[in-house]
Amino acid sequence: MKKGIIVKGIGGFYYVSTFDSKIIECKLRGKFRKNNIIPMVGDHVIININDLGQGIIEDILPRKNCLIRPPVSNLDQVVIVFAIRDPNPNFQLLDRFLIQGERQKLSIIICFNKIELENNSEKKEEIKKIYTKAGYPVVFTSVKENIGIKNLRKYLEGKVTVFAGSSGVGKSSLLNMLNYQYYLKTGSISKKIGRGKHTTRHVELLPYKNHGFVVDTPGFSTLSMQNIKKEELMNYFPEFHPYIGQCKFNSCLHLKEPKCALRNALFRGEIPPSRYDNYVYFLEEIEKQNYIK
Repeated sequence: MKKGIIVKGIGGFYYVSTFDSKIIECKLRGKFRKNNIIPMVGDHVIININDLGQGIIEDILPRKNCLIRPPVSNLDQVVIVFAIRDPNPNFQLLDRFLIQGERQKLSIIICFNKIELENNSEKKEEIKKIYTKAGYPVVFTSVKENIGIKNLRKYLEGKVTVFAGSSGVGKSSLLNMLNYQYYLKTGSISKKIGRGKHTTRHVELLPYKNHGFVVDTPGFSTLSMQNIKKEELMNYFPEFHPYIGQCKFNSCLHLKEPKCALRNALFRGEIPPSRYDNYVYFLEEIEKQNYIK
């Protein structure tokens, strides 16, 4: 029996990296199919290897966390990648990613790529100010001009890191720059729809330094607020934390309630309006979903 981590799953086969750095092609024990248990990339597993070097997954160890979209487990952190231009960043989508990362208790790094396309330094500083105030490291990168790559590398060693973001923002290009052996397929922006073309077709863990892994994922553009209670949404905005519990009413949702500490902080300029506006938008979305139910 050996321990390992699933790095890829295709066509009913699972490829498991053992701790001696071998990749074993494995099938799934029938009991998992019977109980409708589906392994995920990132799962820590126990495998049995026969004389021909073929493996059987005998057990799936408990997960410390998992994402459904993309389907990957046991992550340490997420690098959320957006392009500074081409396509322009969707900050509402960025905040959705941040909420999902916060829910899974992941460390989060925000990366704005393609900075060679943006000459407005004030714009970059304003973006950085908004998200560093929330406690997130912000890295600006350019694959074409090799800017910020060294800064990004320092976050990755010894960690299991998922790269997430919309299509066309340069995730695969960044990963190729971080490790020239990845040879990931890269794409371009569709002129017809103004969005990136999908280039990553499946989730895969790629080995990185000091027993780390990075995960390239298919790009996607929507993340719902399903299964989030309106009372808990505020907890996923770290810059709100100092004001939670300081309002007149314990049930304050920070909308129009009197003597709201968070709204007072907003008026004093202590909370970025864009972040608060997205909070209100998401809150309304949750309420609509609850109404439909």
